[in-house]
Amino acid sequence: MMTVCAQCDEPEWNCKCVKYCSFCQSVEGIRLCVDGLYYCPACREACDVAVADDVRTS
Repeated sequence: MMTVCAQCDEPEWNCKCVKYCSFCQSVEGIRLCVDGLYYCPACREACDVAVADDVRTS
């Protein structure tokens, strides 16, 4: 199952949302994680949440 953005229901590679960390609002190193939210590296580590797989389907 592909993880999608909680706001637009698109995978990270197709998401057009403004990307910032859901917790600290940082814009550095933001990635979509398995819960559908975007996190910076520090918050990903603190919350122990994994980055969503970057799987593109055709």
